[in-house]
Amino acid sequence: MNKPTSGDCTKTPGWLDWYAGPSQPAFRLPAGAVDAHCHVFGPGAEFPYAPERKYTPCDASKAQLFALRDHLGFARNVVVQATCHGADNRAMVDALQHSGGHARGVATVRRSISDAELQALHEAGVRGVRFNFVKRLVDFTPRDELLEIAARIKPLGWHVVIYFEAVDLPELWDFFTALPTTVVVDHMGRPDVSLPVDGPQFGLFLKFMREHPNVWSKVSCPERLSVTGPKALDGERSAYADVVPFARRVVEEFPDRVLWGTDWPHPNLKDHMPDDGLLVDFIPHIAPTPELQRKLLVDNPMRLYWPEEA
Repeated sequence: MNKPTSGDCTKTPGWLDWYAGPSQPAFRLPAGAVDAHCHVFGPGAEFPYAPERKYTPCDASKAQLFALRDHLGFARNVVVQATCHGADNRAMVDALQHSGGHARGVATVRRSISDAELQALHEAGVRGVRFNFVKRLVDFTPRDELLEIAARIKPLGWHVVIYFEAVDLPELWDFFTALPTTVVVDHMGRPDVSLPVDGPQFGLFLKFMREHPNVWSKVSCPERLSVTGPKALDGERSAYADVVPFARRVVEEFPDRVLWGTDWPHPNLKDHMPDDGLLVDFIPHIAPTPELQRKLLVDNPMRLYWPEEA
């Protein structure tokens, strides 16, 4: 199959667009809450998608992201560079620059980036880089290049975000533990939630966090991990109930090293598009006390992304 061109904005066949009518969450977020994992896509006519991309999404603009932020009750966003934009961070940076200081960013960069370009990203609000190891989404980047990038961003106080799938953690362990920065794992390393929470696969991830205090985790994206899906159980808004024991274990064991985000506009989902209001109502099931909720949603993201205000 021929790869799409940069100027072609035709969506990937079967692409699910984000849900435009999210419910009002029943859970009231604490003041200052941060959506610490979300994206912007294009708009493609203004910020063309990367020619090497493996999918073409629907547009999802900064204005639409900020409208969702306000609807759900968040105060701030962390905008993570989407793989469909490759290492062209212009759409993400544009969102930061129009946020009134209420957004920070995570970029994708290549070895060829100059120190001046890194500094410009820092001044725009970027505070981390993302390394993606999900083979169906990106092509392989040599690990020596990634280590070089990590060493260059460390003086800026940035961190590394890593995205991988649970079955790949054993082969990536040595590389991850060699990273010289704070390391933030996307979505708990995508555990197979049909396996026991006390089983060896998730146990290895918990060991990874226990043995390396520089490792944080996002406890986000139950819609990507769940087998039971978004149906509420027992008359409550407890959607994605099979993910709760995994996320709650991480929150309760590592309360000072967890983050949460919507993952709006939910790229590459195949079976359903989540209601973002329902996702917010997932939070008290995994962080059941006000103290845990405040750490997850306010204290931790502020310490990582706005340390000057924390």
